[in-house]
Amino acid sequence: MTRPFLRWPDRRLQTAAAPVTEITDEIRAIWAEMVEAMDAMPGYGLAAPQLGVMLRLAVVDCSEKRGQAILLANPEVLHASVQFRDHEEASPNLPGVAAVISRSRAVTVRYLNASGTMEERDFVNLWATSVQHQIDHLNGRMYFDRLSPLKRKMLLARAEKIARRA
Repeated sequence: MTRPFLRWPDRRLQTAAAPVTEITDEIRAIWAEMVEAMDAMPGYGLAAPQLGVMLRLAVVDCSEKRGQAILLANPEVLHASVQFRDHEEASPNLPGVAAVISRSRAVTVRYLNASGTMEERDFVNLWATSVQHQIDHLNGRMYFDRLSPLKRKMLLARAEKIARRA
């Protein structure tokens, strides 16, 4: 059973998450719950704050065949390519709307992996988009925070209209 997704504008979605000091069984259980929630969406990634867990934990799985999730604690971008890639992004925290966001096509990320070892990995294309999206969540940012003020206002108004109809 997974926790419910927080609904925008919950303040926790606008708050930076706390660092993880060590990989414990509790952290592994949270990751397992996150993978379950991500696969149920279905989505390409999930950050712990989306479920109300205020820790710097994320999961990403952009594989065609599911079950390839990468588990990240305290992820940070070490290098981002100057070449950008546009992709339509959305979030279960603000259902019914999406926007095209431009992000670095490739990133090198350092993170604590499931065995508690610091790891560096290169992510490209959709994997890079997803990991950057999750790091934004860990920093208290939503994808629409990357839009111009006018586009952001229009997207949030559309989401509010959808929510009122539901």
